Amino acid sequence: MATDVTREEFGHLATRTDVLEREVEGEKMVTRHILEQTRRNGDDLAAVKTRLGRVETRLDGVEGRLGGVEHKIDGLAHNLPEIVGDAVREAFREERDRKG
Repeated sequence: MATDVTREEFGHLATRTDVLEREVEGEKMVTRHILEQTRRNGDDLAAVKTRLGRVETRLDGVEGRLGGVEHKIDGLAHNLPEIVGDAVREAFREERDRKG
C-alpha cells in the first residue's frame, strides 16, 4: 500500500522538518544555557555557604565574649552597693582621722 507523495507534499514536509529541526536546536541552546546558569549558581551558592559558615563561627565567638561581658556586668551590678558602701565608709574614716 504505497502511496505516491507529490512534489508539493514533499516540499511541505521538508519545510516542516526544517522548522522542527530549528526548534530542537533552539531548545538545545536554551537547555545548555540553563545548565550553564545552574552550574554557575551552584558555584556561587557554595561560596555563599562557605562565607556564611565563617560568619556563623565568628558570631559564635562574639556571642561567647558577649556572654562573658554580660556576666561581669551582672557581677558588678550585684557588688556595686557593697563597693559604694565600702568607699563611703572609707571616706568618712579618712575625714574623721583628718579632723581628729
